[in-house]
Amino acid sequence: MRNLILTLTGALFLTMTTTANAESGKTLLLETTKGQVEISLLPDLAPNHVERITELANNGFYDGVIFHRVIPGFMAQTGDPDGTGMGGSGQKLKAEFTDYEYKVGTVGMARSMSPDSGDSQFFICFEGCGHLTGQYTVWGQVERGMENVYNITPGEPPASPDQILSARVID
Repeated sequence: MRNLILTLTGALFLTMTTTANAESGKTLLLETTKGQVEISLLPDLAPNHVERITELANNGFYDGVIFHRVIPGFMAQTGDPDGTGMGGSGQKLKAEFTDYEYKVGTVGMARSMSPDSGDSQFFICFEGCGHLTGQYTVWGQVERGMENVYNITPGEPPASPDQILSARVID
């Protein structure tokens, strides 16, 4: 996607940049035990993953699911209905890798060693995730509520895990 950016500072500068944005304007709203988290969906990067996450959220799949793997300084992972890190929805997705750089608040699809094994589990990066760029499918970016993600109880699994109370896609 090409965005045209015009900047006026005494003179006119024309700049072309390539960026990922949520063209659809859709947001995944997570109501968690730590508060709301708003994730902008990125269908231009991962259309099949965004479609599947939207379907799962709209069907209530994520409601009540815990954050089963939370590593401070790295990420918080959720999306396993069993809470063990081994479960999923039963539908594997083909990887949609891009060069979108993993940074604070980037949301990626968890997977096993096989690139095409993403299902329903996903993770939200705290920091230190740059090494994942190009190896895990990016489908979202936290726009609001990152302070709530930082407050999710750590552990693998946490002794008293936080959870997604509800997940829904909003405009």
